[in-house]
Amino acid sequence: MVLNNIEKLLEKYENGETSLKEEQQLKNYFSQETVEPHLEMYKPMFAYFSVNQKEQFTKDIPLKTKRIFNYKWISVAAVAVLMIGFYFKSNTTKDDLGTYDDPQLAYNEVVKSLAMISTQFNKGTSTVGYLNEMNKGTATLGYLNEIENTRNIIFKPNN
Repeated sequence: MVLNNIEKLLEKYENGETSLKEEQQLKNYFSQETVEPHLEMYKPMFAYFSVNQKEQFTKDIPLKTKRIFNYKWISVAAVAVLMIGFYFKSNTTKDDLGTYDDPQLAYNEVVKSLAMISTQFNKGTSTVGYLNEMNKGTATLGYLNEIENTRNIIFKPNN
């Protein structure tokens, strides 16, 4: 009678239809020393389940708290630093903007500055003088276009 009951429970277990109480009956049966020879193959499986059920995890798991960095405070600090910088900079400005009281001296300084700009500009234009030679080369290529036109007149291509 017990054997028939165990076989029925095994069939239900394999179909996934057992309750926890019925599974406990199976575990109890297969934890005994004497098990029917044709059911001997189920014994290691239920022994494994019994051992794993008693196993516990004992290692501590450190929980990391997520630190949220607040970027709003960085922007507030940056604005404060800029405002302080502008405040102290505005107090130390000089009214001397490089003006001259003597008009002749101012004229001489302007002439000297413009002469320097002119020499630098002339240096720059002299380095691109090779572009004129390139323009001459493209002008000679214009003759090739005339040759192409004459060829088209003579042979009259079918387009």
